[in-house]
Amino acid sequence: MELNHPRILNIVKFADLRGNLSVLENPSTLPFEIARAYWIHGVPAGGTRHGHAYYSSQELIIALSGSFDVITDSAAGTKQFTLSRADCGLYLPPLTWREIYNTSTNSVALIVSSTLYDELDYIRDLSEFKQIIDNEHR
Repeated sequence: MELNHPRILNIVKFADLRGNLSVLENPSTLPFEIARAYWIHGVPAGGTRHGHAYYSSQELIIALSGSFDVITDSAAGTKQFTLSRADCGLYLPPLTWREIYNTSTNSVALIVSSTLYDELDYIRDLSEFKQIIDNEHR
């Protein structure tokens, strides 16, 4: 499974009277192997996590609890996604700017990544990111 633009991916869900169980497995449910997982929590209601992009990292963002919006910018254009279910996630390929905003009270975002943390992989300036995207698609 290879993807080149941000999009919602459905996550396997098993449901019965006891509740739901969702599963991420390589390679059947993800377009990458998981090297790292981290979560964002404790963001005040209506809060924002400022944006960044990666040169090579791929990510999947899942709303484990609550809801939040994600705005993305990539070669595919600018898009907005609302995440509010634990059985779907937002896939972000490399060179995709993302910002998380409009968080609900007690929201928890789980992010799984294709790479280990590497500060050199980050693009933290939006104007620099836009220049990189422009140069990539000339």
